[in-house]
Amino acid sequence: MPQTLPAGLDLGWPPPRYQAPTAPVVAENGVRHFDGVTYATTPGYRPRLLDVHVPASDGPVPAVIWIHGGAWLDGDRRCPPPTIPVDLLHGAVLRAGLALVSIDYRHSLEAPFPAQLHDVKAAIRYVRQFADTLGIDPDRIGVWGESAGGHLAALAGLTRPDSPAGDALEGSVGVRDGNTAVLAVVDWYGVSEIASLLSHPLPPGDEFPNPFTALLGGTPEEHPELARTASPVTYADGATPPPFLLIHGTADKLVPYSQSEVLAEALRSAGGDVTLQPVDGADHIFLGAPDVTPIVTQSVAFLARHLGA
Repeated sequence: MPQTLPAGLDLGWPPPRYQAPTAPVVAENGVRHFDGVTYATTPGYRPRLLDVHVPASDGPVPAVIWIHGGAWLDGDRRCPPPTIPVDLLHGAVLRAGLALVSIDYRHSLEAPFPAQLHDVKAAIRYVRQFADTLGIDPDRIGVWGESAGGHLAALAGLTRPDSPAGDALEGSVGVRDGNTAVLAVVDWYGVSEIASLLSHPLPPGDEFPNPFTALLGGTPEEHPELARTASPVTYADGATPPPFLLIHGTADKLVPYSQSEVLAEALRSAGGDVTLQPVDGADHIFLGAPDVTPIVTQSVAFLARHLGA
């Protein structure tokens, strides 16, 4: 039997740039969970999703945006590095009175840089746009990332519309208008200066592309300038940066500890408040650290202090 469309049905074309949050699931302890929220869409790419976990509170709370690692080629919002239990990360943030916003972003073989930074900034704009619905204070947002996510967190903290190529780095995906500034940055073993790593030896694995050249997406001749554009140290001498906490294993074979030393020095030279915390003998993702709990605790305390939790 022929079917007719209901009168007034909106076919929704073109698709919306993002979706408003739906009602949260509330746990027994009062924590509100907004899971799988579409914060940005771009034709030809998967929707970018985020999860929001908000502690029980009588008013809006500060928020931390968590940015996963994975060499810009892998990973997702639900999975911290295997050395960091999910319950430890989420529990520490929520107990400190902070909301946790975990985001996905486009991988480098989907779209090269600056697509990843565009997505991070779109997530920040989204959280501010829907702060009332989420129960978040839009004026108290920080970023925290590990590895590739640490690199993106540093860029989110340092780039602004008046930075070199600032408008191009802000992007226009998702919520188009809004402030993307953050009050604090935690960067775990992130890349700070890419040019020096283009020839850095990587672990064996023919099936895994070179993460740096995949991120840049240009020809070898273009890489030096692209690497400069994608490096946080390029922007460290702009306006006074937000407070930074850099934590890095001194035996990191994937991203050398010197990467955090370079960024710390650049931030100090710019008058920034920066703490560089070495993890003696630890490799990437803190492999070899005797106990990761103090690392998580220090990171959450830093964010809580600077976000006024």
